[in-house]
Amino acid sequence: MIAYLRELSAPKLLLWCYLLWYAFTAIHYFDPTPTLWASSIGLSAIIGTGLYVSTAYAERSRRVLGFWPVFRFYLMPFCVSSFSALIKGHGFVLIFPPDLESNVRGFAFCSGFAMLVFVAKFTTPRARSPSRDLR
Repeated sequence: MIAYLRELSAPKLLLWCYLLWYAFTAIHYFDPTPTLWASSIGLSAIIGTGLYVSTAYAERSRRVLGFWPVFRFYLMPFCVSSFSALIKGHGFVLIFPPDLESNVRGFAFCSGFAMLVFVAKFTTPRARSPSRDLR
């Protein structure tokens, strides 16, 4: 886990923060309505497939994509559609809850993860160079 955090790039850290913000909001505004989740899965399947096809078949020959990029093609539309349905009518401004406390807690959640990555990158022991024999 530490090795993963140490190697985490800034764009992937941003994606993790998106996911953390989504999870924080989804937990606090959870709605168990099956149609909400079924619609989100359906949109995810349609949009994710479109993203996959437009990327994998953008050239004359098929481009092989890794598991995680393809997974994100489907996860992101699911998160966007369910997020939109969950916050409807709750007074959100863009993606931000109407109360300061929720915003501070959500930002703290993301900032805490970013700090964890920072600590992993800059406090892990570095390989030492072999010492010279000074005879």
